[in-house]
Amino acid sequence: MATQETSQSATFRHAFGNVLSFAVLLLIGVMAFSIRLFSVIKYESVIHEFDPYFNYRVTQVRLVFVYGIFANSFLRDQFVYPLGRVIGGTVYPGLTLTAGTLWRILNSMNIPLSVETVCVFTAPVFSAFASLATYLLTKEIKGAGAGLTAAALLAMVPSYISRSVAGSYDNEAVAIFALIFTFYLYIKTLNTGSLFYATLNAIAYFYMVCSWGGYTFIINLIPMHVLLCIVTGRYSPRLYIAYAPLSLNVVSIRMLNITFRREKAASSQASSLISEVKLGIVRVVMVVLGTLLAALVPVVGFNAVMTSEHFASFLGHAANLQMSFSNSVVFIIIHVVALVYYIKGILSPQMFKVAVTLVVSVGMVVCFAVLAVLIALVASSPTKGWSGRSLSLLDPTYASKYIPIIASVSEHQPPTWPSYFMDINVLAFLVPAGIIACFFPLSDASSFAVLYIVTSVYFSGVMVRLMLVLAPAACIMSGIALSEAFDAENFLIKAGDTTKVTQNDVKHEKSEDTIKERSSRKSKKKDKENIERPSLVSQVEKRLLVLPLETSVIAVFLLVLLGAFYVVHCVWAAAEAYSAPSIVLTSRSHDGLHVFDDFREAYAWLSHNTEVDDKVASWWDYGYQTTAMANRTVIVDNNTWNNTHIATVGTAMSSPEKAAWDIFNSLDVKYVLVVFGGLVGYPSDDINKFLWMVRIGGGVFPHIKEPDYLRDGQYRIDSQATPTMLNCLMYKLSYFRFVETDGRGFDRVRNTEIGKKHFKLTHFEEVFTTHHWMVRIYKLKSPRNRIRGKTKKSKSKSGTSTSSKRSGTRKKNPWQ
Repeated sequence: MATQETSQSATFRHAFGNVLSFAVLLLIGVMAFSIRLFSVIKYESVIHEFDPYFNYRVTQVRLVFVYGIFANSFLRDQFVYPLGRVIGGTVYPGLTLTAGTLWRILNSMNIPLSVETVCVFTAPVFSAFASLATYLLTKEIKGAGAGLTAAALLAMVPSYISRSVAGSYDNEAVAIFALIFTFYLYIKTLNTGSLFYATLNAIAYFYMVCSWGGYTFIINLIPMHVLLCIVTGRYSPRLYIAYAPLSLNVVSIRMLNITFRREKAASSQASSLISEVKLGIVRVVMVVLGTLLAALVPVVGFNAVMTSEHFASFLGHAANLQMSFSNSVVFIIIHVVALVYYIKGILSPQMFKVAVTLVVSVGMVVCFAVLAVLIALVASSPTKGWSGRSLSLLDPTYASKYIPIIASVSEHQPPTWPSYFMDINVLAFLVPAGIIACFFPLSDASSFAVLYIVTSVYFSGVMVRLMLVLAPAACIMSGIALSEAFDAENFLIKAGDTTKVTQNDVKHEKSEDTIKERSSRKSKKKDKENIERPSLVSQVEKRLLVLPLETSVIAVFLLVLLGAFYVVHCVWAAAEAYSAPSIVLTSRSHDGLHVFDDFREAYAWLSHNTEVDDKVASWWDYGYQTTAMANRTVIVDNNTWNNTHIATVGTAMSSPEKAAWDIFNSLDVKYVLVVFGGLVGYPSDDINKFLWMVRIGGGVFPHIKEPDYLRDGQYRIDSQATPTMLNCLMYKLSYFRFVETDGRGFDRVRNTEIGKKHFKLTHFEEVFTTHHWMVRIYKLKSPRNRIRGKTKKSKSKSGTSTSSKRSGTRKKNPWQ
């Protein structure tokens, strides 16, 4: 009766715990969604940054076409001129397909939301899903308590908020969820050995491949974990089932044939049909899913089997085969084990030894031959089969030496130590404790978590953008650390309560021990039971040796205080640091809040005052915004696949005015747009980016040399600047008419007076400058209107004033 009541009580507690966990998860999801809405509340429902505008436009186009048709579409004048762009082959379709599917579902439910609104809120919705996936993954590693803690931490971590606020419609919006969910299904398969979860794992990996180029992190991390388990002697059939669907290997299929045939012959209950169905399922999983699914994505294609980034997924099997024998014990993966036992059953012991020797010898020869072929193929490539971005991760100095266009992106720079405190805050101090907790006890799942955090720490140290990969790992480790800490403190508090409550029990036990000592003539059986029964005094003393009750309470209070500090920092980061869209800027001063809406002002002018087929040249940072907001074709955009074309624009900006006009005229350019922050102190202007234009242009066109723009190795725009710098197009377009009433021109970003003033433009004319002078637009003069000598100077003046009067858009000198 007592046993039945105890069982019912345990069942009730389990059900109540599940309901409570569901309620907490629901609140965490609401919190993850809500904390990312500051940008909508403070500004409006607007898309942020540069790449999201292109993704938004692709989503609009993709809703019109069937994906199979759209994947092969070639859009020319609508995006970039004159090269055009194959959208399906250069875009990861996961984000746009997800948002388009959400839009169709909502409209089918009579919820009439615009495509832009769905794009704005896609990232906050998937941040809630990512919190759920984090809970599931951490639960598989260390339990539900750690899972809930990790989910709450991920919902607020600033590093993830920076890429998932409302309006941040970029690939990472859905990719982080896909990354965590793929890892969860891998660990779930590893813990259960279920082929069902293995199939789901391959499908989740396919979704990750569709969403983000960071899928290579998965296809390398999982094989690394497989090798780690094999090297440490933790190989099991569950490990093989978890890993096999992610890679294609014909040998694996053949070995599974033998495995299931042995199962079919050995089991009298299993029918032939069931065995064939099992074999068919595994064939489908092995051949269709994983690598072949990844190859179906046009932007990936045959890179899934031909580039070095994917070699780990295949070398994992090769490394398994190298673990065949060790000290007469077979350490080999499941299909080779099945083959060995099958041969052993049909051969005599002597013949089996001969066969093993023969197989090992032939296998070594084949392995060396395959290895030699792989080395030859890799060595034939200048980059050894690695892409430029991957080489930048393996060698942090590679991009700055050979690919300046990658190094020019701010998010590709190495992070500073304060950025870790900004993006993960107190989690940086909790991660070591979580790593230690994973070793007590060490399991396959916890070893994967340790490997995940170690690799993500390395990659985050190479590139700021990959702090996003570190954030989930840091939340998982911190959740484990906090959960273990609270469990320990709860145990200590209970121990202290037990000490106070059971003092009389202790005295009673001591008296009983005295009585037992006196009755020494009792049976040996009772004496043995008394010796084996643990002493309550020893239990209490053992508990008291850890920490006193008061210390435990103080420790719990400090942990709660640490969590409160983390919450405050995350809310501040979400509200102030990461919610301001790059298209609308704000600043605070003694006279209140100032809003700088110059970008939209410039794009609106382009849309209303230029022809539909006019081409606009600018640095590639502003390409996506120009095509999406001004609806004008650009020369280069944020897709940096063609380094030569971008270098051409960089060369034009670095050249004298006449040479720049020739380059832009050959590209059919009508307008040139530059961003200038010298008046209002906007630091991310084109003058600050100009050296990257020089480096990228000089990488393709040797006549552009960076030392020509530096004075004694220093980048200057004052009177000490080099003549090459003072006469280049970028300097002239930025500082044209930038002169104070007293003849000075002070740049508030560089904190210096400009070196060249009162110059005139001969081949370009200013047609529009925004209110705060942040965006300046110039028009190329036609050949007949360009100044070719001093005799046409007066004619040029009249022409310039006439054009300015006609457009009515030239801003008055800011100093007057």
